[in-house]
Amino acid sequence: MAVLKGPHICTVILILWTFFFLHQSWLVSNGSYADLWQNCSEGVSSTWNCLSSSNNEWLQSVQAMMILSIIFSVLSLFLFFCQLFTLTKGGRFYLTGIFQLLAGLCVVAGASIFTVRHTEWHRDPASFGYAYILAWVAFPLAIISGIIYVILRKRE
Repeated sequence: MAVLKGPHICTVILILWTFFFLHQSWLVSNGSYADLWQNCSEGVSSTWNCLSSSNNEWLQSVQAMMILSIIFSVLSLFLFFCQLFTLTKGGRFYLTGIFQLLAGLCVVAGASIFTVRHTEWHRDPASFGYAYILAWVAFPLAIISGIIYVILRKRE
């Protein structure tokens, strides 16, 4: 069971990191970065000037997908602990696995939308930031742990 919780907890941390922590850059260009909530550029005397992100529908859908992935992943972890104590011997963690698979699908949907549409939002030549890359790393971790949960049987 300890091996299984590792990828799940890593997935939760990665998803939270890509979405909520400060200076989570999804796009990086000369002296500025952009995340899902704000665009920041370096001003005079190394201060950051941050403006709210645009209200594009696609950006709001990326935000919604990432929020849903966090909800599904945390719910899946909670369900795992509930099922760990209530499931009969030999039972499978179907519900936990389904919610973890949904979290992975939400991450890939949000990251895919961002990949396709980011040029409409930030026209300057920019490269993808570390939070964007962490979102793509969280996707296979969530899918793999979801599949493992579906296959896993409870032991004594």
